[in-house]
Amino acid sequence: MSTQNQQFDIHHVSLSELRKEESTSIFENVSFGFFVYLMTDLVLFASLFAVYAVLHKNTAGGPAGYQIFNLNTVLVETLLLLTSSFTTGLTILSLKTKTKKNVYINLFITFLLGLSFLVIELNEFSHLVSIGDSWRVSGFLSSFFTLVGTHGLHISIGLIWMIILAYRLHKTGFGRANIRRFTIFSLFWHFLDVIWIFIFTVVYLMGVTRL
Repeated sequence: MSTQNQQFDIHHVSLSELRKEESTSIFENVSFGFFVYLMTDLVLFASLFAVYAVLHKNTAGGPAGYQIFNLNTVLVETLLLLTSSFTTGLTILSLKTKTKKNVYINLFITFLLGLSFLVIELNEFSHLVSIGDSWRVSGFLSSFFTLVGTHGLHISIGLIWMIILAYRLHKTGFGRANIRRFTIFSLFWHFLDVIWIFIFTVVYLMGVTRL
């Protein structure tokens, strides 16, 4: 009888360890898959920057960057996005201390900052199209709309992601899976901030200074 119990215990422990190993490997695969995605996104933006570098002087009789860019507006966008990066960090800190109220507050502030950034960017696009400076005018404007618009699309995805994270936290609490999801999101959002710094420098700042 005791021998059978020992065999059962050994079998039970081995199944538990197997499930634990499977769970760990799933989390490792998620992290690896995310970094693979991040690298592909980096290649995507690098390609768009390269295209812009080639076409930014091909105005085809249309306006150049210094004629249409409003650096004050872009500075506001930059401030909004950098501040949202800070509040994202506060969200992760609140998550580690398991203070749900602070997580929601910081995530909501991050969402508002990201949404404000996106609204300003869409207004810029709408204004350019309304005065006839759309992506159809020249190679410069085509590459500009594509590069900045792709970044804006990622911001939109990030906003939707935040809503999903808040919902899952409300439903399932401070589990290991949710902590990992929030961490992955924070890396994604910081990545977009870095890309924006390059856009601000290469597209807007160099455009206004006619480089």
